[in-house]
Amino acid sequence: MTDLRLAVMGAAGRMGLTLVRAIHAAPDCHLTGASEAPGHPALGADIGTMAGLGTSGVGVTDDLDIALAHADAVIDFTTPDATLNHLAAAAPRGLAHIIGTTGFTPDQEKTVEQTAATIAIVKSGNMSLGVNLLAHLTRQAARILNDEFDIEVLEMHHRHKVDAPSGTALLLGAAAAEGRGVALDAVADRARDGHTGARKRGDIGFAVLRGGGVVGDHTVILASESERIELTHRAGDRGLFAQGALRAARWSQGRPPGLYSMADVLGF
Repeated sequence: MTDLRLAVMGAAGRMGLTLVRAIHAAPDCHLTGASEAPGHPALGADIGTMAGLGTSGVGVTDDLDIALAHADAVIDFTTPDATLNHLAAAAPRGLAHIIGTTGFTPDQEKTVEQTAATIAIVKSGNMSLGVNLLAHLTRQAARILNDEFDIEVLEMHHRHKVDAPSGTALLLGAAAAEGRGVALDAVADRARDGHTGARKRGDIGFAVLRGGGVVGDHTVILASESERIELTHRAGDRGLFAQGALRAARWSQGRPPGLYSMADVLGF
């Protein structure tokens, strides 16, 4: 079986290096490209050396032609603007794109959707099996329980995270909204401060915590007047996101163009 050849965008970041190590450890995968933003201090360095794996022969580059030249698929945990640039370079090459980037604006989401008409894109606010199972359970719980149960999504991440609520929290909120047959945008309550008045029936609330080195904690709370159900996932290692991304990359091969989710990859 031929190795799956992968290019990692944002390869010198924390998640990027985790992906590099996961690819190195996978017997059926091979790293062929590593990109970083123009001006990044890692440019020119060997990504294997940076990841503590020894010399790999793959240099960190800001030239996407070089980074993508030998790839079958792209794994991208960067920023929305960077991801759109990477998509624009990957689409003409027919490369499947695995997107773990979060924080897209509605217009940027439309660009991703339009690009999915030409290539297979797997996009998720969280690539882990556990979180996607949590979303599945949240959808079921919201469908079974009526709006006497208030839904709140609580998330905590490390101090360096720049978007809020997290992509995972929004994924969970969307699952709850889908279970209730409503659009998340119509019921999301993403900010509370001051005299807000009573909670609106049917809203899906979000609470955001930031601090330390927390990889990612998420809890969906369904609370009525007399009982409370809490569904929780705690990530202890970024490696679980990398393993999910590799699973998505494998699954993407030979898929027709389209915008897919981890629910598709996992068969939920």
